[in-house]
Amino acid sequence: MLRFFRANFLSVAALLIAATLRGQTNELKLTRFEFSELHMGTLFRIVLYAPEAGAATQASRAAFDRVAALDDAMSDYRSSSELMRLCRQAGGPPVKVRDDLFQVMAAAQDISRRSDGAFDVSVGPVVRLWRGARRSHRLPDPQRLAQATKRVGYQRIRLDSNAQTVQLLEPGMLLDLGGIAKGYASDAALAVLRQQGITRALVAGGGDIAVGDPPPGKEGWRIGIAPLESPSSPPRRFVLLHNNAISTSGESEQHVEIEGVRYSHIVDPHTGQALTGRRSATVIAPNCTTSDALATAVCVLGPKRGGVLIDSMPGTSVLIVIEEQGSPHSYESKFPPPAPPDPVR
Repeated sequence: MLRFFRANFLSVAALLIAATLRGQTNELKLTRFEFSELHMGTLFRIVLYAPEAGAATQASRAAFDRVAALDDAMSDYRSSSELMRLCRQAGGPPVKVRDDLFQVMAAAQDISRRSDGAFDVSVGPVVRLWRGARRSHRLPDPQRLAQATKRVGYQRIRLDSNAQTVQLLEPGMLLDLGGIAKGYASDAALAVLRQQGITRALVAGGGDIAVGDPPPGKEGWRIGIAPLESPSSPPRRFVLLHNNAISTSGESEQHVEIEGVRYSHIVDPHTGQALTGRRSATVIAPNCTTSDALATAVCVLGPKRGGVLIDSMPGTSVLIVIEEQGSPHSYESKFPPPAPPDPVR
């Protein structure tokens, strides 16, 4: 009996060693592939490791198709989108929506409650006016801005998880998912890659990045954080991440200068005013849906209240950079230390 057990034990050990060696061999055969396409008004980039080009191409195609479908559903630029059909029924009865839109709305409402409305997807009427301001280089009409701000308030959105419905309680409400949809799409694309058997992957939608298992032989994906004063310059700080997400929000790419004042595309839902000056918030979170929304919320809240919000949520951290008296000042909460330099090969 003892000899039989020992023989089986040795057989199992041999199988485990062989499986490990096969796994290492397969790891060595993985090749890096990169793909990019325009979706949601920005460049989506996929970096993945796969055994051969056919598998990489097939998986990336499925992931991009998923992002495109989400864009069709959640765009506030397309009158035919599911989001805009919902908005046209504002002030009416609850509206049945599909899984993706309901999940995004549920995540948005959660962050709205946690941030006391610093993040609010009902800010659409105000965002429309500031989009016009960026095109015309003229500030929104104060009276129109005041009226638009009155239609903003996440408390006027009702979700029913059992019926999977969304109700906008007041006429004229308009939703804008710009602060959360790209993060959700990045998560969704990464999930598609996993379904295709690709676990070592990164999906970047603008400033929102979702990462899976690290590249072969690495501890994590090396993510650079652009400097506030010169976003197009090479990053000076890097972090290593795996199986989580990172998002950066700020005015570096979307802003307008009017009468000597720099106005961000990010709007304070409480006041209806665009944020002014240079600032950015980089948030790490368990998923990109959360990091995307939190980055916007922290930009609105500022370092003190934003830090309190981040401290209240497990698995999240933040780096806030604000230009003060002509130079950048940084504030951190639980943010990981800078990654070591890449070894020269």
